[in-house]
Amino acid sequence: MLGLNYTSVSEFILIGFSTFPQHLLPVFFLLFLLMYLFTLLGNLLIMATVWSEGSLHTPMYLFLCALSTSEVLYTFAIIPRMLADLLSTDRSISFRACASQMFFSFMFGFTHSFLLTVMGYDRYVAICHPLRYNVLMSPRGCACLVAWSWAGGSVMGLLVTSAVFHLPFCGLNEVHHFFCHVPPLMKLACGNNVPGVALGVGLVCSMVLLGCFLLILLSYAFIVAAILRIPSAEGRHKAFSTCASHLTVVVVHYSFASVIYVKLTGLHSQQGNILIAITYTILTPFLSPIIFSLRNKELKNAMKKTFLSKLYLSSI
Repeated sequence: MLGLNYTSVSEFILIGFSTFPQHLLPVFFLLFLLMYLFTLLGNLLIMATVWSEGSLHTPMYLFLCALSTSEVLYTFAIIPRMLADLLSTDRSISFRACASQMFFSFMFGFTHSFLLTVMGYDRYVAICHPLRYNVLMSPRGCACLVAWSWAGGSVMGLLVTSAVFHLPFCGLNEVHHFFCHVPPLMKLACGNNVPGVALGVGLVCSMVLLGCFLLILLSYAFIVAAILRIPSAEGRHKAFSTCASHLTVVVVHYSFASVIYVKLTGLHSQQGNILIAITYTILTPFLSPIIFSLRNKELKNAMKKTFLSKLYLSSI
């Protein structure tokens, strides 16, 4: 599928949490399992609410459903394998499985960033061009934006995975991480092309993420300018409340994602790198449905109306 170049390495060993004290591994397993289940439940609850509540059949919630889908698939690409390795002594992963995991993690991760950018554009149109909203954000237009986000994520996943796995891997096969991530795999590659590939992958990923972030900042610059022109305090509060949950998720997402590229002092050890990775593979997806559920009043009310009423009726 990816045109992989087979070498002397046929499988990798995911070192992951094996360097941590063994008595902590069951604690990590239980904690991460509960966070993962909550992430799945929260995102599925959001999708079910939007699907069943007619008042939420709007572009903003269509994008939120797509975002929840990408989050579920992103965590599914990484966390189940990590949970299995926490309780297993066999942490080997085949060459193809490792490539597939990298592809899907990058695909869904970048799709997530593209969808956050699209959601920023949606809020910009809603607040800055409300009279043209139905035209600019038509059902067909929204579907195209979602499709392009998924296509862009797929291209990024294929580009990064192909670049890394076309390199020769010679001898060593211990990946000092809990999933197949670029930096630890690049340390196992050999040949004269490794520095160039590492630099190219890093630049492409950084530029794409930075481009998405700058587009979101630009959208909110126009949004803030438009909100400040609203005469009433109530009107300003109502306009800003529609952006609060998205803006909070953007801040959390990019704050943790930036840690990948900006190494903090004192956290260059293997255990430090693994703890950093937990923030963007487990903690960020865990927080996202909480933020959207609590900070979005319309969604919160729809959840209460849809599911609490069903629970009440079923108990009668």
